[in-house]
Amino acid sequence: MLHLSHSLGARLVSLALSLLLLFSLGATAAAEDAQKVVNIGVTSTLGSLNPLLLDAGELNKYAQGLQFLPLFDLDKDLNVVGMLGESFETSDNITYTVKLNPAATWSDGVPVTADDVVFTVLKLTNKAVGNLTMAGYAALAGFDEYGNSPDGATEIEGVTKVDDKTLRFVFKAQTSPATFINSFARYLLTIPKHKLETVADADLPTTDWFGHADAVSGPYIVTDFDSNHYVSYAANPAYFRGAPKIGKLNIKIVEGSQLYAGLKSGEIDFVQPTTGAIPQEDQAGVEALSGITSVREKPLTSQPVFINTAKLPDVRVRQAILYAIDRNLLLGGLLEGRGEVVDGFLSSLSPFYDAAITPIAYDPAKAKALLAEAGWDGSQKLSFVVDSGDSTFVQGASVIAAQLAEVGITAEIRTVDFASIWDYVFAGDFDMFSVQYTLTPIDPYPDISWLLGAGNFLAYANDEVSRLLTQIGAAEGNDATRAIYSRINQIVQAEVPMFNAYVTAPLGAVSNRLTNAEPHVYGSFNHVELWDVAQ
Repeated sequence: MLHLSHSLGARLVSLALSLLLLFSLGATAAAEDAQKVVNIGVTSTLGSLNPLLLDAGELNKYAQGLQFLPLFDLDKDLNVVGMLGESFETSDNITYTVKLNPAATWSDGVPVTADDVVFTVLKLTNKAVGNLTMAGYAALAGFDEYGNSPDGATEIEGVTKVDDKTLRFVFKAQTSPATFINSFARYLLTIPKHKLETVADADLPTTDWFGHADAVSGPYIVTDFDSNHYVSYAANPAYFRGAPKIGKLNIKIVEGSQLYAGLKSGEIDFVQPTTGAIPQEDQAGVEALSGITSVREKPLTSQPVFINTAKLPDVRVRQAILYAIDRNLLLGGLLEGRGEVVDGFLSSLSPFYDAAITPIAYDPAKAKALLAEAGWDGSQKLSFVVDSGDSTFVQGASVIAAQLAEVGITAEIRTVDFASIWDYVFAGDFDMFSVQYTLTPIDPYPDISWLLGAGNFLAYANDEVSRLLTQIGAAEGNDATRAIYSRINQIVQAEVPMFNAYVTAPLGAVSNRLTNAEPHVYGSFNHVELWDVAQ
């Protein structure tokens, strides 16, 4: 029998009581955290929780990114910040070296490594997975013209492991750092190789593992979801940046008209500007709510009107359309001035914006003169396809049609749902169409290239624009890049394959019961682990 001295025994008893107290306090704190619930209101639809099926939709990126971090992201001021990545560098805009965060681990304790990133890229671009939005990977060495990796590839020249925490990306041609970050690093949500390498490629798109993942790199883990209505998350206590202070997070998919009511009742705590569109008619009410802080961002999301130049080949007719529309009237009447009118692709939020490009002014007399020069007889009816889900611009399209009629142009409006618009567009079955369009301010190149480059759906071609687009990747510094975009925007202003009806300044909102949470277009969820509920 072991005999303890009285003093040693007393110390052990005291230690045991202390440990019991600490355990009790820890359990109580954990229970309190678990009871903290935050609801995020969104109006976008959720496509999938599978990062291999990621598209350009911001809700998909953020909903998936709560489990699987991107390499880098942007903060509210458009600065690049590390997520899984710690740093990146390039000396020639062709080879990019990325260092991963040395502390990055999966929630099961396994380190996140370069092998995971290479594995993710190869699966993301695998033909059997079939993600058609990954065509951008065609820019990387070893990928085909459609962005596919070779069948069965376990390695590829374009994305290679240097060591466990270092990667190398190699492009076929010079690619700007902004494009590398925005088109690749922000949307590359790394998945765990050690959990998914035994899943057949053809089964990766349909596996339900992502709905109950047992190894994540992000701050939250999905517990339940209905892709049409909600996603529920529990905190990842092993998150390498620190356990989240909010125990349960919900994304609620609602109609835009429900955001104001939800913020007012407390059923919604947070609305991020790009995933939750607060209707224009509700914005003043949201801004007036007590207990809610609203954030008005700089103008970002455009309402471009695209013109089918194959059907309207005479530049004078396209110019006349632009002169015929009072865009300041649209801005004031529909948005109550919450936004701006610009010509070209860039709003004042972009570092490449050129304030010297003065928007074409409303001039119906000039429009009539141009139409007369073009021999326009008024018999042609223009089909104008607009998004039925955008109630604000449905009204705006009616105003535009009325103003076009005043100069002798008949426009028939077709309101169709967002998905169906693209059926019309890719079939060339339109004269004009309009959808809300957000170009990333630091990297408009992919969108401009898609809209104006070879084979675009506007049937537009300009040799100077094509040449200018090839210069973006090699441009050094903002001034040089701005000069290129400015010239492209001047050409677009003159030839009018598109124009902006207006650019909206989006509104975000957050309940005052939340701390460390700010609704911005970029960076809202970079440090969601720090969000807390005020006591």
